[in-house]
Amino acid sequence: MAGCTVRLADYASASDARAVVDLLDAYARDPAGGGEPLSAYARKHLVAELAARPQAFSILAFDGDQAVGLVNGIEGFSTFQCKPLVNVHDVAVLASHRGRGVARQMLLKAEDVARERGAVKMTLEVLSGNASALALYRRLGYAGYQLDPTMGTAGFMQKWLAPGQ
Repeated sequence: MAGCTVRLADYASASDARAVVDLLDAYARDPAGGGEPLSAYARKHLVAELAARPQAFSILAFDGDQAVGLVNGIEGFSTFQCKPLVNVHDVAVLASHRGRGVARQMLLKAEDVARERGAVKMTLEVLSGNASALALYRRLGYAGYQLDPTMGTAGFMQKWLAPGQ
């Protein structure tokens, strides 16, 4: 996208903190994000909680001064490789800027950060009905996770331990 700049978010910056929360809230409200706004608790505490975790980082995309995209990454650990990995936890682009290469630019920046951290791979989750996201991820080299093809591909599962705040 012409004019789009992509950079690491500075959690200590009030404007970056607001952009992280507002973009994640816009994503949460979207059907692909569950269709519900962030809780008041999440809106109030998100950036401080991310900043408290050195394994977390956020990438912001800007069209001029307007924040239009967000990627949240969380460093994990590959036990088989005994090296870091980065899980892309959120990919959010405002509806007004979708289809313009914003997510691609942010994911490539996230790859740079992952490499700087010595990560051996990146992981992400995607809903099977999100065809445009699936197509983008495949173009960027993401594929279903498998160890032995006879065992099939891995699925993503969750179990809530506590109700949302």
